[in-house]
Amino acid sequence: MHVREILEVSADFESHVGKQLEVNHTDMQAMEHLVMHGNLSPTELARRLGMSTAAVTTVVDRLVAIGHATREPHPTDRRGVVIVPNPASVERAMAAIMPMFMGIDRVLDEFSPEEQETVTRYLARVLEVYRAQLE
Repeated sequence: MHVREILEVSADFESHVGKQLEVNHTDMQAMEHLVMHGNLSPTELARRLGMSTAAVTTVVDRLVAIGHATREPHPTDRRGVVIVPNPASVERAMAAIMPMFMGIDRVLDEFSPEEQETVTRYLARVLEVYRAQLE
């Protein structure tokens, strides 16, 4: 099947977008979470990345230094901060990934509703297998 190849190309694409944003692999993963989920506390970002909060501090320092994020006061915890993605960086990231998403949508449109349902069921099962391995 082509799932393995899709995973490999997906990693290559992520690296390509990272180069466009001028970030390394770890910083790109952090950017993905910020772009997709918005403001995150350092603790939540660390949890999502599977890193220590100390390591995430270094990642955030790099993102702040190149203008991809800022540290802002936490809205409900005056002792805390949240990491806020720079809107211009979000726009750059979306400009890099949207053509790929739109291309995938065009491919899906080539299939009948029944075929789309089969593809959807297959991919849902693949996701279940992946998630089961994370438990």
